[in-house]
Amino acid sequence: MNLTFPDEQSLTRFAADFALALKPGDCVLLHGDLGAGKTTFARAAIRALLGDRDNRIEVPSPTFNLVQTYDLRLPVSHFDLYRIADPDELDELGLIEALTEGVAFVEWPGRAEGHLPANSISLTLTENPDDGDSRRLAVTAPDGFMTRLERSLAMRAFLGDNGWGDGFRRFLLGDASTRAYETVERDGDVAILMNAPKQSDGPPVRDGKPYSQIAHLAEDILPFVAIGRTLGQRGFRAPEIHAFDLQQGFILLEHLGSDGVLDAHRRPIPERYEASVECLAAIHAIDWPEVMDINGRTHRVPKFDLDAFLIEAELLTDWFVPRATGAKLPDAGIEQFRALWTDLFAIVDAGEKTLLLRDFHSPNIIWDEHAEGVSRVGLIDFQDAMIGSTGYDVASIVQDARVDISPALQDALLDRYCAVRRAQRGFDEEAFRRAFAILAAQRATKILGIFVRLDQRDGKPAYLAHIPRLQAYLRESLTHPALAALADWYAGHGILDAKIG
Repeated sequence: MNLTFPDEQSLTRFAADFALALKPGDCVLLHGDLGAGKTTFARAAIRALLGDRDNRIEVPSPTFNLVQTYDLRLPVSHFDLYRIADPDELDELGLIEALTEGVAFVEWPGRAEGHLPANSISLTLTENPDDGDSRRLAVTAPDGFMTRLERSLAMRAFLGDNGWGDGFRRFLLGDASTRAYETVERDGDVAILMNAPKQSDGPPVRDGKPYSQIAHLAEDILPFVAIGRTLGQRGFRAPEIHAFDLQQGFILLEHLGSDGVLDAHRRPIPERYEASVECLAAIHAIDWPEVMDINGRTHRVPKFDLDAFLIEAELLTDWFVPRATGAKLPDAGIEQFRALWTDLFAIVDAGEKTLLLRDFHSPNIIWDEHAEGVSRVGLIDFQDAMIGSTGYDVASIVQDARVDISPALQDALLDRYCAVRRAQRGFDEEAFRRAFAILAAQRATKILGIFVRLDQRDGKPAYLAHIPRLQAYLRESLTHPALAALADWYAGHGILDAKIG
């Protein structure tokens, strides 16, 4: 990749976009003569990672101390090798250690030729002889990084096409999926940039279909746009969509804020949880369309069918059970597990159905204290929405997988939801509470498998800390008479007491 920048501003903006494409292990080699712009580029990239749009944070040159480190979300080490006498000094400077969890910028890499990682990203900066303010940049890098860089630049182009081209981008978060989010600031305004590349289907896991198709997971951004706009049209607080690109998977969204339903100690704020179940009750009172059109494309909201219900539950037998017992469950045990859940699905499938958002819990709820009614509850995660039982989302928030919800608060939230629904008439409370118990058990079952998978397959062990809470929730749900046979199965296989480390 060969680029030309007419001035320092354009070079520093590219450096910021470049920085947002980095991941742990990336080593950036900065080649160029004195005054070519190596330190300017490194400073701009580091400031982007620092979130410093106004150059308020000092980013000193490492010329004299040879290395400058920054303890960030993505740790950064900035090396200047101009004064090293021997390439072996790299060991003392800690380059390899720096790359285990973070990234490194290396100026004057020629001083350690042959001692730097072979898969490094190489940048060569040169002055334009016809214009002293202009710089030329040649980028040579492994294919993986080039793919990430090209996507970051495509995001900048998308912002430019929609009036946000000068916006300052900051990493916000990446979730357990392939989606990632940034904030974009422009003239005092802040928006959210969703980066959601189309997900490949993955290998077939059953009946020639990949997991995502069986579980009805969104594979592009069309469902998010369709559901978000429909929620907004019905008076619910989904973020306004400023712009989107269905082909590339970019959405520019309203920033609903950063306040949630937890206090500073990550404990539930009861009145906010209560407002959240009231919001669900309002959603469940509406007859939702199952077909939505966006720019000539149609999104058909999938039904929460038996195949999706079972493949979610089987995450427990696929991942949790082998981890807990050290052995794969025999086929007979799996068939018994499937049969029990098939019978339970028939119960919930015969009951009331609605639009279920699927992940309605603390990480996905934004609180607006200045609003009233359902508008206080901001909804930000609904791309995997389905048509299914009203109990599903209520179970998601009442037994929040990441937060300790006391039995007393669980009871209060269920009572409040039922009180609102009774006022709407036509509400079968006994059937709802039975469906709630079944779906709470199914969700805990599914998430136990997911959290083990996140650790084992994706290298994200932090999720294991939530397992005891999920086991406690599961114990509560299994006390319902409708779940007696399933409770025996779980007890017989040691699911509720298994220690996962």
